[in-house]
Amino acid sequence: MPDSAAVTEEATPAGWVDDVLLSGPDDEICLYLDTPISRAMLRSLVTRRQETLAAAGLGPGGTVALRLPPSLAFVANLLAAWRLGGQASLLDYRLTQYEVDRVLERIRPQVLVAAPAPTGALRAFFDASETVAPYPGRPAETAHSLLQLSSGSTGPSKVIGRTAANLIAEVDRYTRIDGVPRRGERVVLLASMVHVLGLVGGLLYGLHAGVPLAVPERLTVDSIFGAVQASEEPVTIIGVPFHIELLASVAKPPALPQLSGMTTGGELVRGKVYQDFVDRYPVRLGNMYGMTELGVIATDLFGKHRPSLTPAPGMTLRTENGELLVAMPASPYVGLSDPTRFVDGWLHTKDAGTVDPASNLITVQGRLDSQVSVGGLKVDLTEVEHTLAELPQVAGAVVVYDGAIEAYVALHDPTSAPEVEDAITQRLAGYKRPRALHVVQALPRTATGKLVRDKSALRAAVGPPAT
Repeated sequence: MPDSAAVTEEATPAGWVDDVLLSGPDDEICLYLDTPISRAMLRSLVTRRQETLAAAGLGPGGTVALRLPPSLAFVANLLAAWRLGGQASLLDYRLTQYEVDRVLERIRPQVLVAAPAPTGALRAFFDASETVAPYPGRPAETAHSLLQLSSGSTGPSKVIGRTAANLIAEVDRYTRIDGVPRRGERVVLLASMVHVLGLVGGLLYGLHAGVPLAVPERLTVDSIFGAVQASEEPVTIIGVPFHIELLASVAKPPALPQLSGMTTGGELVRGKVYQDFVDRYPVRLGNMYGMTELGVIATDLFGKHRPSLTPAPGMTLRTENGELLVAMPASPYVGLSDPTRFVDGWLHTKDAGTVDPASNLITVQGRLDSQVSVGGLKVDLTEVEHTLAELPQVAGAVVVYDGAIEAYVALHDPTSAPEVEDAITQRLAGYKRPRALHVVQALPRTATGKLVRDKSALRAAVGPPAT
């Protein structure tokens, strides 16, 4: 894969895995999966995986792809690859074999670590038995320690690189954010470790800060409650809006004295869901804005400024033509990429937003392509989408513009579409109303739980017309 974004950041710090992530007392518990894992146990597992990867040909500057579900095997192989000085690419285990084959053609690793496709759609972690095998690839062509794919919620995924120094800087950024869990507390992680929030905000930060990370056995309310109740330390749940909707749907949750708060990444939580959650769980519900390209960008972990956020330490943002831009030292993109995404030291987020010059608070107003003009009048598709999603008949909604405003909705009762159309007539001005209302059984989501906004994927999800 030709490199279109040479990286000039500092070289990988020697021993960074042991110094930043694995140091600490031998008997300190750092992970709760199906059993507690101490630091001594994790170091031993990483060493054994390191020997296996080296035997398969991975060394300094080598490349490895990990196609593993959330598991101890995933954690151990990732840290082992970095210990060897390798470049690790993360492939979401939920990708089809066709998608995996296409990705492998792009990244061409020298070693492939994979496990059979697991069963159990609601499971949050697995007991994976991986295989390690040489793969006909090539050494790393950039200084990145990590390659990830963007979520692909609005189109094809991009290959994004992070250096070890960049990852360490983000971990340090977390340590300076008010409201993140500290030693003596725990994290219950619902977000995927394959993606940036779960990987850095959950796993890497937790290892560094001495905050034990627990992954519930299943993504069900009972399993999540059980993980929260498993010990007496204060607990923060880290997830995405989908998980907040799941927890907010419980009319009478049990007493959870350990629960101190929840932090969500991704899209802004809809107003009704936010209110339902804080009514049912009298704890802080915070929001975090970030991107795969550079991790956490801004936060509001106490919900003080909703929907605005405070830039994370060291983050510099500005706007240009209504778009949020973030300063960063080098392009994060590997291989072919849109040259307009990174220009003169600024990452173009493609998110619409504002930066208040007095308070420095940023407000993310949705994707830039959610702002459209209808008959010369500006329409924010996010507003239309949230209005639809608030209706009692609607289980979920995505609104797009394809020459006209179109809505894709999942309904609690498929026959209630006429009621939805009547309600929208009352709540939205004529120029804002969808010209087509498509009923789907389920809205497509990315592997991270984000709603997919790609028009072809949405069209494919449309079932037979409601009768």
